[in-house]
Amino acid sequence: MSVMKYISVAEFAQRHNVSERTARNYCALGKIDGAYLVGKTWNIPEDAELPSRRNRQRRSSALLETLREQKSMGIKGGIYHRTQIDLTYNSNHIEGSRLTHDQTRYIFETNTIGIEGESIRVDDIIETTNHFRCIDLIIDRAEEKLSEGMIKELHSILKSGTSDSRKDWFAVGEYKRLPNEVGGFETTAPENVHKEIKSLLKEYNSIKRKSLEDIIDLHQRFESIHPFQDGNGRVGRLIMFKECLASGHVPFIVTEDLKMFYYRGLREWNHIREFLRDTCLTAQDNYKALLDYFRIKY
Repeated sequence: MSVMKYISVAEFAQRHNVSERTARNYCALGKIDGAYLVGKTWNIPEDAELPSRRNRQRRSSALLETLREQKSMGIKGGIYHRTQIDLTYNSNHIEGSRLTHDQTRYIFETNTIGIEGESIRVDDIIETTNHFRCIDLIIDRAEEKLSEGMIKELHSILKSGTSDSRKDWFAVGEYKRLPNEVGGFETTAPENVHKEIKSLLKEYNSIKRKSLEDIIDLHQRFESIHPFQDGNGRVGRLIMFKECLASGHVPFIVTEDLKMFYYRGLREWNHIREFLRDTCLTAQDNYKALLDYFRIKY
């Protein structure tokens, strides 16, 4: 099994004749594939290349600007508030969380639990609050190029403090150590995950104008690789939402009532793309209705 080797910011800067500040900025902006943060230290893949200095300036969508504004101002009852609750509830519920929509709302609005008379799994609560933080990350950094570092960071945030994080064999913020399957289908072997994800991101990031179908294809292939021991679906749906924001497409939330159509679409993507495409378009129509209500142009 090949083990990925990492170097420090200082080593990367020396190799490529740039300042350490420049190297850190590249890491923070997601321009170095596979770089990830541990505490205050960046770990950079030994074979990482120096990114292009080409600057791209693009106006953010009205939705992205509104999400960022409402987030920074702490506005309640708007599209940011609704997105946090709906995306977190549905994505966690699909994966087995027993928290209700109202309980998810209460946790977001009050940062307390307030649940009486029933047993609630601690992990459900922790992963709910963690998912709120993941959404903040994809809003703040929506326009950054998707990288292994960002994908691992989302997983690290999502699974931090959970019972999984205390298991010796479970790698929080790192690729899986044990083989796994999804829906009875085999996934990529642990030793091949880095290579497959790197190849997928290279192909995806080479597309200049990403269509909605490009984003859905990325999601299906990511889920087929299933790079983490757990949390793949939620990380994958967060990535889809982020990439829609970055590319100017109306994002969408896969809701509980679309769950079975969504799973069928993932399974059949390589044969009948309409299943997953139509499911995502239905979810997108639902989110467009929210944008219409909040009078946000798209």
